[in-house]
Amino acid sequence: MAVYAIGDLQGCYDPFRELLDEIDFDPGSDTLWLCGDLVNRGPKSLKTLRFVRSLGNSAITVLGNHDLHLLALWAGAVSRGKRFDSLQKLLDASDADELCDWLRNQPLAHYDARLDTLLVHAGTHPDWGVKKTLARAAEVEAELRGENFAALLAKMYGNAPTAWSGSLSGYKRLRFIVNCLTRMRFVTRDNRLNFTRSGSPWRPLKNVRPWFDAEDRQTGDTRIVFGHWSQLGLVILPELICLDTGCVWGRQLTAVRLDKKTPRVIQVAGQAT
Repeated sequence: MAVYAIGDLQGCYDPFRELLDEIDFDPGSDTLWLCGDLVNRGPKSLKTLRFVRSLGNSAITVLGNHDLHLLALWAGAVSRGKRFDSLQKLLDASDADELCDWLRNQPLAHYDARLDTLLVHAGTHPDWGVKKTLARAAEVEAELRGENFAALLAKMYGNAPTAWSGSLSGYKRLRFIVNCLTRMRFVTRDNRLNFTRSGSPWRPLKNVRPWFDAEDRQTGDTRIVFGHWSQLGLVILPELICLDTGCVWGRQLTAVRLDKKTPRVIQVAGQAT
């Protein structure tokens, strides 16, 4: 019974199926952890979403920022534009409502106590431990699964507030949580979210650092699996696994087996461009 984590799919259905063949995935006994961003940019978002949904309980996915944007488009919370043409076929599909309703019921964070491993799309705030991360994620999940989910999807855009406080409330609080779990890369020295920096974290930077390098990060020794940061690339450390290896940019799609003492890495070529 294997547990595999796979990086951002972004509508790259063919590499995804090739990777499942490479790992000899058996949905009857194995489990997939998907890092979010199932859709957008790639050529087969509709086919990808249909297939992931068909896997049932053998696939666990967390929501990424592209997944949330799909939901916002579907709900009419934002207007459609040419930038997201790759989602048009999905939005026009006869089963779009069924697929998007399924998607909005997926979590923003998943934790397995046996593996002591936390799955998120982008990261988790340095001040939050595992329990707080799951609790904060649950706040957004409850809104997404409720009757007024479109209001949240309309209000989630924006970079403010940048600092976490337990006194945050309403959509400001929910937006901060969404930004942490689905968009964050860099934080300042006092753990404020920073969206002005982009690119690789490997070059020296003043006053900001990757969220996972923050001092006194409260997740401690818990292993965190995430995607979202293609310029970070593949990182395999005891406490950290980054799996966005740029499949949609023609690089690789990566799977890592999580239930072995030494993680096994399997890759296939990314989406042909």
